Amino acid sequence: MVGPAMQLQVVINPKAGGGRAGGKVREISAALRRLGHPHEVVHTRGPGDAARCIREAYAGGFDCVAVVGGDGTFNEACQAYLGPEGEAAPGPELALIPAGTGGDFRKTFDLPDDIEQAVERLSRTEARPLDLGILQVTSDAGDRQTKAFINITSFGIGGLTDRIVNASPKWMGGKAAFFIGTLRAMVAYRDAPTRILVDGQPWLEAPIFNVAIANGRYFGGGMMIAPDADPADGQFDIVALSDIPRARVIALSSKIYKGTHLGEPGVRTTRGARVEAVPVRAGDEILIDMDGETPGRLPLSAHVAPGAIRLRA
Repeated sequence: MVGPAMQLQVVINPKAGGGRAGGKVREISAALRRLGHPHEVVHTRGPGDAARCIREAYAGGFDCVAVVGGDGTFNEACQAYLGPEGEAAPGPELALIPAGTGGDFRKTFDLPDDIEQAVERLSRTEARPLDLGILQVTSDAGDRQTKAFINITSFGIGGLTDRIVNASPKWMGGKAAFFIGTLRAMVAYRDAPTRILVDGQPWLEAPIFNVAIANGRYFGGGMMIAPDADPADGQFDIVALSDIPRARVIALSSKIYKGTHLGEPGVRTTRGARVEAVPVRAGDEILIDMDGETPGRLPLSAHVAPGAIRLRA
Protein backbone atom coordinates (compact mmCIF):
# COMPACT_ATOMS: atom_id res chain seq x y z
CA MET A 1 0.00 0.00 0.00
CA VAL A 2 1.10 3.57 -0.71
CA GLY A 3 1.31 5.23 2.70
CA PRO A 4 0.36 8.88 3.16
CA ALA A 5 3.99 9.70 3.98
CA MET A 6 5.25 8.42 0.63
CA GLN A 7 6.70 11.08 -1.63
CA LEU A 8 4.86 10.69 -4.95
CA GLN A 9 5.54 12.50 -8.21
CA VAL A 10 3.34 12.31 -11.30
CA VAL A 11 5.16 12.71 -14.62
CA ILE A 12 2.88 13.49 -17.56
CA ASN A 13 3.70 13.56 -21.24
CA PRO A 14 1.06 16.14 -22.30
CA LYS A 15 1.37 15.15 -25.97
CA ALA A 16 0.79 11.42 -25.43
CA GLY A 17 -2.32 10.01 -27.07
CA GLY A 18 -2.47 12.87 -29.55
CA GLY A 19 -2.63 15.37 -26.66
CA ARG A 20 -5.26 13.52 -24.63
CA ALA A 21 -2.90 12.78 -21.72
CA GLY A 22 -2.43 16.47 -20.93
CA GLY A 23 -6.16 16.84 -20.42
CA LYS A 24 -6.22 14.20 -17.68
CA VAL A 25 -4.09 16.07 -15.13
CA ARG A 26 -7.03 17.29 -13.06
CA GLU A 27 -8.73 13.89 -13.08
CA ILE A 28 -5.54 12.14 -11.91
CA SER A 29 -4.83 14.71 -9.19
CA ALA A 30 -8.42 14.55 -7.94
CA ALA A 31 -8.29 10.75 -7.77
CA LEU A 32 -5.02 10.84 -5.81
CA ARG A 33 -6.37 13.43 -3.38
CA ARG A 34 -9.50 11.34 -2.77
CA LEU A 35 -7.23 8.46 -1.77
CA GLY A 36 -5.19 10.72 0.52
CA HIS A 37 -1.96 10.89 -1.51
CA PRO A 38 -0.14 14.24 -1.66
CA HIS A 39 1.80 14.52 -4.92
CA GLU A 40 3.67 16.78 -7.28
CA VAL A 41 2.87 16.99 -11.00
CA VAL A 42 5.63 17.49 -13.58
CA HIS A 43 5.17 17.82 -17.36
CA THR A 44 7.76 16.53 -19.80
CA ARG A 45 9.22 19.20 -22.07
CA GLY A 46 9.91 17.13 -25.15
CA PRO A 47 10.97 13.73 -26.52
CA GLY A 48 13.10 11.76 -24.06
CA ASP A 49 12.41 14.09 -21.14
CA ALA A 50 10.63 11.55 -18.92
CA ALA A 51 13.98 9.99 -17.98
CA ARG A 52 15.30 13.34 -16.78
CA CYS A 53 12.18 13.89 -14.69
CA ILE A 54 12.53 10.51 -12.99
CA ARG A 55 16.25 10.96 -12.27
CA GLU A 56 15.55 14.37 -10.73
CA ALA A 57 12.65 12.93 -8.71
CA TYR A 58 14.92 10.22 -7.29
CA ALA A 59 17.63 12.75 -6.45
CA GLY A 60 14.95 14.88 -4.81
CA GLY A 61 13.83 12.10 -2.49
CA PHE A 62 10.67 10.91 -4.23
CA ASP A 63 9.88 7.29 -3.42
CA CYS A 64 7.55 6.62 -6.35
CA VAL A 65 6.95 8.16 -9.78
CA ALA A 66 3.68 7.60 -11.64
CA VAL A 67 4.18 7.99 -15.39
CA VAL A 68 1.19 9.11 -17.46
CA GLY A 69 1.32 8.29 -21.16
CA GLY A 70 1.59 5.44 -23.63
CA ASP A 71 4.22 2.85 -24.50
CA GLY A 72 6.57 5.52 -25.87
CA THR A 73 6.46 7.51 -22.63
CA PHE A 74 6.98 4.35 -20.58
CA ASN A 75 10.03 3.54 -22.69
CA GLU A 76 11.41 7.04 -22.12
CA ALA A 77 10.87 6.53 -18.40
CA CYS A 78 12.84 3.28 -18.25
CA GLN A 79 15.92 5.06 -19.66
CA ALA A 80 16.23 6.62 -16.19
CA TYR A 81 17.22 3.18 -14.86
CA LEU A 82 20.18 2.92 -17.26
CA GLY A 83 23.57 4.01 -15.94
CA PRO A 84 26.31 5.90 -17.82
CA GLU A 85 28.21 2.71 -18.66
CA GLY A 86 25.12 0.82 -19.85
CA GLU A 87 24.49 -0.82 -16.49
CA ALA A 88 21.24 -0.92 -14.50
CA ALA A 89 20.94 2.12 -12.22
CA PRO A 90 18.85 2.67 -9.07
CA GLY A 91 15.70 4.75 -9.17
CA PRO A 92 12.31 5.28 -7.55
CA GLU A 93 9.45 2.83 -7.65
CA LEU A 94 7.57 3.18 -10.93
CA ALA A 95 3.82 3.24 -11.51
CA LEU A 96 1.98 3.52 -14.82
CA ILE A 97 -1.20 5.44 -15.62
CA PRO A 98 -2.04 4.58 -19.25
CA ALA A 99 -3.04 7.56 -21.41
CA GLY A 100 -1.37 7.17 -24.80
CA THR A 101 -1.83 5.82 -28.32
CA GLY A 102 -0.12 2.50 -27.63
CA GLY A 103 -1.16 0.30 -24.70
CA ASP A 104 0.74 -2.93 -25.18
CA PHE A 105 2.90 -2.97 -22.06
CA ARG A 106 -0.01 -2.50 -19.65
CA LYS A 107 -1.79 -5.57 -21.08
CA THR A 108 0.81 -7.94 -19.58
CA PHE A 109 -0.22 -6.71 -16.13
CA ASP A 110 -3.91 -6.25 -16.99
CA LEU A 111 -3.58 -2.58 -16.08
CA PRO A 112 -6.89 -0.72 -16.47
CA ASP A 113 -7.30 2.06 -19.03
CA ASP A 114 -9.60 3.94 -16.66
CA ILE A 115 -7.89 6.73 -14.68
CA GLU A 116 -9.76 6.12 -11.43
CA GLN A 117 -9.02 2.38 -11.52
CA ALA A 118 -5.37 2.94 -12.44
CA VAL A 119 -4.85 5.35 -9.55
CA GLU A 120 -6.63 3.05 -7.10
CA ARG A 121 -4.43 0.15 -8.22
CA LEU A 122 -1.31 2.28 -7.73
CA SER A 123 -2.53 3.01 -4.22
CA ARG A 124 -3.32 -0.53 -3.06
CA THR A 125 -0.62 -2.67 -4.68
CA GLU A 126 2.84 -3.49 -3.41
CA ALA A 127 5.79 -2.86 -5.69
CA ARG A 128 6.99 -5.94 -7.59
CA PRO A 129 10.30 -6.57 -9.40
CA LEU A 130 10.41 -5.85 -13.12
CA ASP A 131 13.26 -6.96 -15.36
CA LEU A 132 14.91 -4.34 -17.55
CA GLY A 133 16.16 -5.10 -21.03
CA ILE A 134 19.46 -3.43 -21.95
CA LEU A 135 20.06 -3.09 -25.66
CA GLN A 136 23.03 -2.13 -27.83
CA VAL A 137 22.16 -1.18 -31.40
CA THR A 138 23.57 0.55 -34.45
CA SER A 139 21.92 3.96 -34.69
CA ASP A 140 20.80 5.61 -37.91
CA ALA A 141 24.01 7.65 -37.75
CA GLY A 142 26.07 4.44 -37.67
CA ASP A 143 27.37 4.59 -34.09
CA ARG A 144 26.68 2.09 -31.31
CA GLN A 145 24.14 3.20 -28.73
CA THR A 146 22.85 1.66 -25.50
CA LYS A 147 19.14 1.82 -24.70
CA ALA A 148 16.78 0.27 -22.16
CA PHE A 149 13.41 -1.37 -22.76
CA ILE A 150 10.72 -2.85 -20.54
CA ASN A 151 8.38 -4.55 -23.00
CA ILE A 152 9.56 -5.95 -26.35
CA THR A 153 12.36 -5.28 -28.79
CA SER A 154 11.88 -6.78 -32.23
CA PHE A 155 13.61 -6.61 -35.59
CA GLY A 156 12.50 -7.25 -39.14
CA ILE A 157 9.13 -6.01 -40.31
CA GLY A 158 8.46 -4.65 -36.80
CA GLY A 159 11.11 -1.96 -37.20
CA LEU A 160 9.76 -0.90 -40.59
CA THR A 161 6.20 -0.87 -39.22
CA ASP A 162 7.31 1.46 -36.43
CA ARG A 163 8.77 3.90 -38.92
CA ILE A 164 5.45 4.00 -40.72
CA VAL A 165 3.28 4.14 -37.57
CA ASN A 166 5.31 6.90 -35.94
CA ALA A 167 4.86 9.01 -39.07
CA SER A 168 1.08 8.41 -39.06
CA PRO A 169 -1.58 10.62 -37.41
CA LYS A 170 -2.39 9.67 -33.80
CA TRP A 171 -6.14 10.27 -34.06
CA MET A 172 -6.81 6.82 -35.53
CA GLY A 173 -5.76 5.05 -32.30
CA GLY A 174 -3.09 2.47 -31.58
CA LYS A 175 -4.65 -0.72 -32.92
CA ALA A 176 -5.80 0.83 -36.21
CA ALA A 177 -2.49 2.63 -36.72
CA PHE A 178 -0.48 -0.56 -36.18
CA PHE A 179 -2.79 -2.61 -38.39
CA ILE A 180 -2.56 -0.17 -41.30
CA GLY A 181 1.18 0.31 -40.73
CA THR A 182 1.73 -3.45 -40.80
CA LEU A 183 -0.14 -3.81 -44.10
CA ARG A 184 1.97 -1.05 -45.67
CA ALA A 185 5.18 -2.56 -44.28
CA MET A 186 4.30 -6.01 -45.65
CA VAL A 187 4.23 -4.60 -49.17
CA ALA A 188 7.71 -3.09 -48.82
CA TYR A 189 9.54 -5.55 -46.52
CA ARG A 190 11.76 -8.36 -47.78
CA ASP A 191 12.90 -11.14 -45.42
CA ALA A 192 16.58 -10.73 -44.61
CA PRO A 193 18.98 -13.59 -43.68
CA THR A 194 19.95 -13.10 -40.05
CA ARG A 195 22.20 -14.95 -37.60
CA ILE A 196 20.95 -15.11 -33.98
CA LEU A 197 22.79 -16.32 -30.87
CA VAL A 198 21.08 -16.91 -27.51
CA ASP A 199 23.25 -17.04 -24.39
CA GLY A 200 26.29 -17.28 -26.65
CA GLN A 201 25.06 -20.31 -28.60
CA PRO A 202 23.89 -20.34 -32.25
CA TRP A 203 20.11 -20.57 -32.32
CA LEU A 204 18.81 -19.53 -35.74
CA GLU A 205 20.21 -18.53 -39.12
CA ALA A 206 17.43 -17.90 -41.64
CA PRO A 207 15.59 -15.22 -43.62
CA ILE A 208 13.55 -13.59 -40.88
CA PHE A 209 10.16 -11.93 -41.13
CA ASN A 210 10.23 -10.75 -37.53
CA VAL A 211 11.98 -11.70 -34.28
CA ALA A 212 10.69 -10.56 -30.88
CA ILE A 213 12.89 -10.34 -27.78
CA ALA A 214 10.13 -10.30 -25.22
CA ASN A 215 10.07 -9.14 -21.62
CA GLY A 216 6.33 -8.46 -21.83
CA ARG A 217 3.73 -10.34 -23.86
CA TYR A 218 2.10 -7.88 -26.27
CA PHE A 219 3.26 -5.62 -29.07
CA GLY A 220 2.03 -4.12 -32.33
CA GLY A 221 -1.28 -2.83 -31.01
CA GLY A 222 -2.45 -5.93 -29.14
CA MET A 223 -0.61 -8.89 -30.69
CA MET A 224 0.19 -11.49 -27.99
CA ILE A 225 3.51 -12.43 -29.56
CA ALA A 226 4.98 -14.00 -26.38
CA PRO A 227 2.07 -15.47 -24.37
CA ASP A 228 4.37 -17.20 -21.86
CA ALA A 229 6.66 -14.24 -21.15
CA ASP A 230 7.19 -13.35 -17.49
CA PRO A 231 8.72 -9.88 -17.02
CA ALA A 232 10.24 -10.86 -13.67
CA ASP A 233 11.91 -14.21 -14.39
CA GLY A 234 15.34 -12.93 -15.49
CA GLN A 235 14.96 -14.21 -19.07
CA PHE A 236 13.62 -13.11 -22.42
CA ASP A 237 11.18 -15.15 -24.47
CA ILE A 238 12.49 -15.05 -28.05
CA VAL A 239 9.93 -15.66 -30.80
CA ALA A 240 11.03 -15.82 -34.45
CA LEU A 241 8.87 -15.87 -37.57
CA SER A 242 10.96 -17.07 -40.50
CA ASP A 243 10.59 -18.82 -43.87
CA ILE A 244 6.86 -18.08 -43.90
CA PRO A 245 5.11 -17.24 -47.20
CA ARG A 246 3.23 -13.92 -47.12
CA ALA A 247 -0.13 -15.63 -47.51
CA ARG A 248 0.57 -17.68 -44.38
CA VAL A 249 1.72 -14.62 -42.45
CA ILE A 250 -1.65 -13.00 -43.02
CA ALA A 251 -3.44 -16.14 -41.84
CA LEU A 252 -1.08 -16.42 -38.86
CA SER A 253 -1.76 -12.86 -37.70
CA SER A 254 -5.15 -13.78 -36.21
CA LYS A 255 -3.45 -16.49 -34.14
CA ILE A 256 -0.81 -14.02 -32.95
CA TYR A 257 -3.50 -11.65 -31.63
CA LYS A 258 -4.87 -14.57 -29.61
CA GLY A 259 -1.45 -15.94 -28.59
CA THR A 260 -2.13 -19.33 -30.22
CA HIS A 261 0.64 -19.19 -32.83
CA LEU A 262 3.40 -21.00 -30.90
CA GLY A 263 4.13 -24.36 -32.52
CA GLU A 264 2.87 -23.26 -35.94
CA PRO A 265 5.18 -23.92 -38.94
CA GLY A 266 7.77 -21.17 -39.24
CA VAL A 267 7.37 -20.05 -35.61
CA ARG A 268 10.42 -20.79 -33.45
CA THR A 269 10.78 -20.03 -29.76
CA THR A 270 13.42 -20.19 -27.05
CA ARG A 271 14.36 -18.45 -23.82
CA GLY A 272 17.55 -16.81 -22.65
CA ALA A 273 19.15 -13.89 -20.84
CA ARG A 274 21.28 -12.61 -23.74
CA VAL A 275 20.52 -12.27 -27.45
CA GLU A 276 22.81 -11.24 -30.31
CA ALA A 277 21.71 -10.74 -33.92
CA VAL A 278 23.64 -9.76 -37.06
CA PRO A 279 22.71 -9.61 -40.75
CA VAL A 280 24.22 -12.44 -42.81
CA ARG A 281 24.59 -10.22 -45.85
CA ALA A 282 26.66 -7.06 -45.61
CA GLY A 283 24.58 -4.02 -46.45
CA ASP A 284 21.20 -5.41 -45.36
CA GLU A 285 19.36 -2.84 -43.24
CA ILE A 286 17.28 -4.70 -40.65
CA LEU A 287 15.39 -2.15 -38.56
CA ILE A 288 14.61 -2.44 -34.85
CA ASP A 289 11.41 -1.78 -32.90
CA MET A 290 11.95 -1.07 -29.19
CA ASP A 291 8.72 -0.57 -27.22
CA GLY A 292 7.27 1.16 -30.27
CA GLU A 293 10.34 3.34 -30.84
CA THR A 294 12.93 3.10 -33.63
CA PRO A 295 16.44 3.17 -32.13
CA GLY A 296 18.31 1.90 -35.21
CA ARG A 297 19.27 -1.34 -36.93
CA LEU A 298 21.23 -4.57 -36.53
CA PRO A 299 23.78 -5.62 -35.29
CA LEU A 300 22.04 -5.93 -31.93
CA SER A 301 22.94 -7.21 -28.48
CA ALA A 302 20.38 -7.44 -25.65
CA HIS A 303 20.61 -8.71 -22.10
CA VAL A 304 18.39 -8.82 -19.02
CA ALA A 305 18.99 -6.83 -15.86
CA PRO A 306 16.86 -8.88 -13.43
CA GLY A 307 14.55 -6.93 -11.12
CA ALA A 308 16.14 -3.59 -12.00
CA ILE A 309 12.85 -1.71 -11.56
CA ARG A 310 10.26 -1.90 -8.77
CA LEU A 311 6.85 -1.59 -10.44
CA ARG A 312 3.52 -0.82 -8.81
CA ALA A 313 1.15 -2.77 -11.04
